[in-house]
Amino acid sequence: ARSTRSMRLTEEGRRYLQSVRLALAALAEGEQALKHQTQGLSGVLQLAAPSDFGRNVLLPWLDDFKRQHPNVQLQLLLNDRHSDLFRETVDVALRFGVPSDSTLVALPILSGHRRVACAGPDYLARHGTPKTPTDLSEHSALLYLRNGRPYNSWRFSRQDEVLEVEVRGDYLTDDGEVARRWALAGHGIAYKAWLDIAADVKAGRLVTLFDDWQGESVPFNLLCPHRVQVSERVKVLQAFLQERCHALCR
Repeated sequence: ARSTRSMRLTEEGRRYLQSVRLALAALAEGEQALKHQTQGLSGVLQLAAPSDFGRNVLLPWLDDFKRQHPNVQLQLLLNDRHSDLFRETVDVALRFGVPSDSTLVALPILSGHRRVACAGPDYLARHGTPKTPTDLSEHSALLYLRNGRPYNSWRFSRQDEVLEVEVRGDYLTDDGEVARRWALAGHGIAYKAWLDIAADVKAGRLVTLFDDWQGESVPFNLLCPHRVQVSERVKVLQAFLQERCHALCR
């Protein structure tokens, strides 16, 4: 639709444009699949990931991924807010929890994944070890902002029993890595995704609490805006991360 000063797409034009974009993406994916068979993976892979997991777990894994696929160009964005994949320049995003946007494609990395309560040995030596989740009311919690609000209601379950415990503390952050560092420094008890702290627990830097209780379920997914954008690079990355995450949990 054209005038002397402007030009715009009609509704039919917008629908046609979307169809053409999908067709071109499918062609590009076909070409990428052929190249992968003969030359290996190539092209740009733009990835968003949570702060703590990204810096302390994912970075060395991506070094290995890059060594296996030297022609891939990695672009990494680290933050704890949920990136708008339709607006920001990322192809895929690693995220904990059930996706809030049902239109996104969720590629599972780790399904049976949970949060755990944990603290540093120094904090437990000074303040004692809580025996049950209800004992958290007597301890300092390391609080995390989620969707702009303090996440101060921690859920635990054991068989048919469910506890939701209100916690409080003097430390509050919007960065998952900061909460982990406060726990390592002995400032209080954190409620963290197991993947974030597995290496610290195995090294004795953090101690898990209430091992007979299960924390909140937080599936770990690779999110993509559209099925067409699940490229060969993304599929290979998904398989790579699945193997690494399951090995870490073991």
